[in-house]
Amino acid sequence: MHRAAATGFADGADVYAASRPAYPGEALDWLRDRMGIGPDSRVVEVGAGTGLFTRLLVETGAMVLATDPVAEMLVHLASTVPGVATAIATAEALPVAAESVDAVICATAFHWFATPQALAEFRRILRPGGTLGLIWNVRDVEVPWVRRLSEITDRYQDDAPRQKSQAWRAIFPAPGFSPLHETTMRYDHAGAAEEVIIGRTLSTSFIAALPDDRRAALVEEVRAMIAATPELAGKHKLRFPYVTHAYDCRRID
Repeated sequence: MHRAAATGFADGADVYAASRPAYPGEALDWLRDRMGIGPDSRVVEVGAGTGLFTRLLVETGAMVLATDPVAEMLVHLASTVPGVATAIATAEALPVAAESVDAVICATAFHWFATPQALAEFRRILRPGGTLGLIWNVRDVEVPWVRRLSEITDRYQDDAPRQKSQAWRAIFPAPGFSPLHETTMRYDHAGAAEEVIIGRTLSTSFIAALPDDRRAALVEEVRAMIAATPELAGKHKLRFPYVTHAYDCRRID
């Protein structure tokens, strides 16, 4: 596990649970229509974190196993999505029998473990014809203030894997899987600036893993950006725009 994930997600689990955006309602349609998930489905969520996407999976009526290598994350998941089975596990070693599940889901997580080993493990546990789903909330950098925020935070990213690099795509097309199909949705994370901007920034793994002084300097810079931006300054409630990208494919023989 990358050091930014191991340290940042463990130390920042509380902030992550409180500040990360949820997913658009259309993602439930994607689960049902594209992924084929319903009340009789068996689903493994890999990198489930604090359960933000797990809640949608539960709405399908499926039997869900939520996995994550960070125990602190699963503690939050168990408290907010009671009744869901959990397991501390990496993507390359899932505690699931071969050909026993209908779907594998990775929500804002696959970039951390986009390896041939992880895909081979997903294929092992999927039944023939089972589906693999990858979904991310991505900042809408077409909005000027969102682009400026990303410019500030990107300076701290070091070598942490990120969805925005698109490096995860290099593993596709993948042996044993059909081509990826993409679905695009939009989502606005509404709330106070402290939650949707400051909290969201602090929940980023490589920022949560920073020394206290560097993290404090970053927060001050973000606060200054908010104060200098007319559409943000002094607002009790604002909307942080995201574009949600979802991808699905099937296990083929």
